[in-house]
Amino acid sequence: MLRRYTFWLTAAVLFQLLTALIHAVSLFVRPTPADEIERQMMEAVFTVRLDPGSGFSPTFWNLFTAASSCISLLCLLGGLVNGWLLIKHAEPNLMRGIIAINVGVFGICFLVMIFFTFLLPIILTGLIFVNLLTALLVIPKIEVSI
Repeated sequence: MLRRYTFWLTAAVLFQLLTALIHAVSLFVRPTPADEIERQMMEAVFTVRLDPGSGFSPTFWNLFTAASSCISLLCLLGGLVNGWLLIKHAEPNLMRGIIAINVGVFGICFLVMIFFTFLLPIILTGLIFVNLLTALLVIPKIEVSI
């Protein structure tokens, strides 16, 4: 079972969908400050507007929401595509390419999480990356003759 790439890819799909779900919760939950300093900081995050030009003036909360929704959508897209290909029993040569693309994208995502976030997103993206990398390493190499 541990030598089959479908086991590892299925685990990656589950972690991708779980991460998308958990991360999407942050879109609907507004943080509450614990003390006066946090209250002032949160007020600034919600009210101070940036002026990047072109008529846009987002708050830091708007930028956080955009980044958070993009991570949720990235994980959802990866999980749905990988899950669909598993259900359709796509050939290993096709899967090797798709998994390699996933390893690259989620590897970069994992590095970004390590440097810029906190423990939960680091663990979840790390689990996605490790499962995808293991799937890539154990997928059988089938030669195609033309």
